[in-house]
Amino acid sequence: MSTPEHTAHGDRHKWIVLSNTTLGVFAASVTGSIILISLPAIFRGIGLQPLDPGNTNTLLWTIMGYMVATAVLVVTFGRLGDMFGRARIYNLGFAIFTLASIALAFMPTGPIAASYLVWLRIIQGIGGAMLTATSTAILVDAFPPHQRGLAMGINTMAIIGGQFIGLILGGLLADVNWRLIFWVNVPIGIVGTLWSYLSLKDKNPPQQRGGLDWWGNITFAIGLVLVLVGINDGIQPHGADLMAWGSPKVLSELLVGLGFLVAFYAIEKRVARPMFNLELLRIKPFAAGISASLLTSIARGGLQFMLIIWLQGIWLPIHGYSFESTPLWAGIFMLPLTLGVLLSGPAAGILSDRYGSHRFAAGGMLLGAATFVGLMLLGADFPYPVFALLLFINGVSSGLFSAPNGTQIMNAVPATERGQASGLRATTMNAGQVMSIGVFFTLMIIGLAWSLPASMQSHLIAEGLPTDIAAQVASAPPVASLFAAFLGYNPMGELIPATALAALTPAQVATITGTQFFPELLSGPFMVGIKIAFSISFVLYLLAAWASWWGGSTRKQEAVEERQMDLAEQRG
Repeated sequence: MSTPEHTAHGDRHKWIVLSNTTLGVFAASVTGSIILISLPAIFRGIGLQPLDPGNTNTLLWTIMGYMVATAVLVVTFGRLGDMFGRARIYNLGFAIFTLASIALAFMPTGPIAASYLVWLRIIQGIGGAMLTATSTAILVDAFPPHQRGLAMGINTMAIIGGQFIGLILGGLLADVNWRLIFWVNVPIGIVGTLWSYLSLKDKNPPQQRGGLDWWGNITFAIGLVLVLVGINDGIQPHGADLMAWGSPKVLSELLVGLGFLVAFYAIEKRVARPMFNLELLRIKPFAAGISASLLTSIARGGLQFMLIIWLQGIWLPIHGYSFESTPLWAGIFMLPLTLGVLLSGPAAGILSDRYGSHRFAAGGMLLGAATFVGLMLLGADFPYPVFALLLFINGVSSGLFSAPNGTQIMNAVPATERGQASGLRATTMNAGQVMSIGVFFTLMIIGLAWSLPASMQSHLIAEGLPTDIAAQVASAPPVASLFAAFLGYNPMGELIPATALAALTPAQVATITGTQFFPELLSGPFMVGIKIAFSISFVLYLLAAWASWWGGSTRKQEAVEERQMDLAEQRG
């Protein structure tokens, strides 16, 4: 029979687990987004010009290296957690994450700086993968089924809120010192690492059975890496082409990567102890929840990038903000989205414990789909109160979906398989973000290529720039203009040679490099592209709503586990 002291200890432990895992996933989430806003300051600090065509790969891998490493490794680390202890993998991940943050804070400048930055971000992503792969499973182990929605709501609030808080932190810290962008994780990492090693223990004994499925791990890692690298390479210019999707290199990466993933599936069907138990996909709530998670992640990743470019490249400059200040202000003006998540996440978790997670997950996606329709109806120079309201509702929809979706996934699987389930959920979230970059940047580049070059050339000639120079500037790949807006640079100031600007009158220079010229050129083709992008997001949200509802309730699984926990307490 369990004693009051034993019960009190269990209650204390579950709140310790919740607070520590929330700190861990918050740090990992902030790290994934803080770099987006602070890249100009980092590149200036290490002496690298991000808009130089030769540095495009470094720029993209600085953004995506962390996400790729996390997406590829979370399933493996989730399985290792099932085998050798989830707390052990989590604690090691916190330590690796912290050490990488310290190393990044001491980053050298000069020729090796770019490679140092990319590789340390990947190592940091390995630590982040260990955190995200096991944190959900540890959390679910600590809480009884009827309280998991609350715990997942708080944890998910930290993940999604951290993505947008990172944007603001990046803008604030970059204005002070670019190294602070990496130092900010160090105290969190040190406290979190020591705390986790001292307090986190596995509630369920690890399943140390058989060996590691090496071939499954290898084929999955190689396959997913090649696919994600192919997406990264595909959106870069290739010779005279806008993008490299048709190049032999990218086609080879994608086809070989898919081949390895097919091989992974075949291996997992045959080995005795697979890296991922494919039988879990026969559990309807789990399969539906994973599908909804992937669909939502693709749509939400596109939303974040499109909103940043919309604000930084068009709306903020039109309203008088300097290009250099737009990264910080974009984060500030997107705060309503974060506020919506923070308010709805825990509430949705609590209510889903009582009324069923699939209802809230589906309802959240339907509400989010409606916000994409509202955003498509806005003009390039929108009234901010309407924009803020739509962002807030979209944030509410994310909060309504995320915690119930996580609860639906984790409550559906046996306790011994939670590490795998947590890892696959994290894979869908991270791989979906990388896929969204490829999808939405491709759409935007194609849209810009249709009308931006001709419009830019005619407007530059009208302002006195020589025809040959205007044609040269207008022929620059559209991705250069997108990256400039994304990073807070004035594209005209970066793309037009200084000697050509010097030959113009002060009034002409002021017009071309002012805050109105480029946004007005960009707004037309951008709004066409954003309508296409948000139409896709709208459809993805509807599909996620259907998948969540189709997955149904996990009440039967929860009831069985509650009875097992009661019996265990009576025996203990």
